[in-house]
Amino acid sequence: MRPDWDSYFMKIAYAVSERSTCDRAYVGCVLVLDKRILTTGFNGSPVGQPHCDEDGHLIVDGHCIRTIHAETNAIIQGALHGVSTKGATCYVTHLPCINCTKALINAGITRLVYSIAYHTDEYAMNFLKAANIEIHQVNFSPDL
Repeated sequence: MRPDWDSYFMKIAYAVSERSTCDRAYVGCVLVLDKRILTTGFNGSPVGQPHCDEDGHLIVDGHCIRTIHAETNAIIQGALHGVSTKGATCYVTHLPCINCTKALINAGITRLVYSIAYHTDEYAMNFLKAANIEIHQVNFSPDL
């Protein structure tokens, strides 16, 4: 059966998450505008830096600071290649953290579709709502 658009792009976000190099959470993100993929991102270290799966985690205050989050990497890819994300939908495997939420807001994202509420962050949800970003949690299994 042909998947709806949200399922289609979530499946791609899960495929992107397979490139993640931080095993604390394999997260994938796809930024989409008018049913076209603009950029993708996954959890990973900055270019040329060691990854968690190579050198282990770098934990500070309970967070691994070695990696850049998937959403931020997707936004960076747009900036690096001159692709505007204004008006785009963010498909991401996990609910964004507060820092990624702020980056998505400033990147002009207007809709967020996620599957897993890894850590429900009230501040992030409040920021998203205050920015009038449409939020959808989908019950998605990547095995479908």
